[in-house]
Order: sequence, then C-alpha cells, then structure tokens
Amino acid sequence: MSLKSIVSRCTVTLVNAARKMQSLQIGLTAGSFKDDVEHLEPYGYTSRPHPGAEGVAVFPGGDRSHGVVVVVADRRFRLKGLKPGEVALYTDEGDKIHFERGRKLTVVTATLTIQATDSVDIQSPELTHNGVNIGSTHGHGGVVKGGDRTGGPI
Repeated sequence: MSLKSIVSRCTVTLVNAARKMQSLQIGLTAGSFKDDVEHLEPYGYTSRPHPGAEGVAVFPGGDRSHGVVVVVADRRFRLKGLKPGEVALYTDEGDKIHFERGRKLTVVTATLTIQATDSVDIQSPELTHNGVNIGSTHGHGGVVKGGDRTGGPI
C-alpha cells in the first residue's frame, strides 16, 4: 500500500452543509470523484467552502470507500501579508476578524450585531465613535446649570 492511496489532494466540487457532519463531493487525481466524503472541522469552527476550494483527503488504511477531508483552503480569498503570530478569520466578501501584533483586534464588516443575554461590558481608558471621544473622559459643549440638556460630546 502506498502513501498515495492514503493521502490525496482534492478539489471541492459540491457541499452538503445540512448534515450534522458536512459532506463534500471531491475531485481527485485523474478526473475521479468521491461523493459524501465527511469534512472534519475543528470543534467550535465551521465554514462552507466554495466549489473550487482545495483540500487534503485522507483514506484510513488506503480504503477509498470511507475517506475524510481534514483541511480545506481557498487561495482565491485567503488574506495575505499577515505578520508572524497573527491570526484571522475571513470571508470571500472581504469581512475579517484580524488578531494583529501589538494586541490589536480589527473587525471589518458591513453590519456588526452583538447579542448579549445579560450585558455588554466595555473596559477601556478611551472609547471613540467616528473619531469622537465618548469614553469616561469626554467633555460636552454648551453645558449650563439646571435641567437643560447639554450639547453633544466634543
């Protein structure tokens, strides 16, 4: 038995994401295809790859009747230029969560929704919105004594 019959590069052709364990149709070498190959994903993480994404298929014992895909990547959308130690999640639409050097977290998306069952607690010495300080040290213009309303944060 050769290593070639146990481990193979593959190309995703179809995805069935409705199952408890996502399954893929994959293209192998020499134009052969395998249907319903389980896609093993790390606990707590899931994704639905596009057709054309590439992967590594493993066939335990060389038995091609019950293989698994252990990794799927897509060079068409992969973020480039990360520094050593950085981590990112990304989509084909340009959304990303990027853990950058210097303990900086950047989230890029069109709409961000946070759903908390109890509370949201932001602890930071500074908080800005559109470049305006709205944290605990911000000031207000137009402050007058009494029950009048102040101007907006400055």
